[in-house]
Amino acid sequence: MPLIKFDLVVGRSPEQLQTLLDAAHDAMVRAFNVPERDRYQIVHQHPANEMMIEDTGLGFTRTQDVVVLTVTSRPRSAEQKQAFYKETVEALRDKCGIDPQDVLISIVTNSDEDWSFGLGEAQFVTGKL
Repeated sequence: MPLIKFDLVVGRSPEQLQTLLDAAHDAMVRAFNVPERDRYQIVHQHPANEMMIEDTGLGFTRTQDVVVLTVTSRPRSAEQKQAFYKETVEALRDKCGIDPQDVLISIVTNSDEDWSFGLGEAQFVTGKL
């Protein structure tokens, strides 16, 4: 927890995908101060014509390298979110060669009772986490 879903255009190699996942996880650990093994990531790959990621009038130039990250998380401060955005685009640029204009991030916040890590229990509520 947090859970990160990646939507990207199909075509990256397994090694490129692993580097992308590792880079995003490293940014998450630094920005949200989560444990190293607190890693939940899902990749969805789409044909290019199934992803319309425009720029909201900001003048960004998107390419086939576009990455959309949807992060589901317990509440985080504005500072933590800003740090995550910055850490993530820098890591993806430095480790994956992805232009920061090609990275869109959305954080969806939920509560402790919204998480079950298994066994039909809400571990944040029961105190196990």
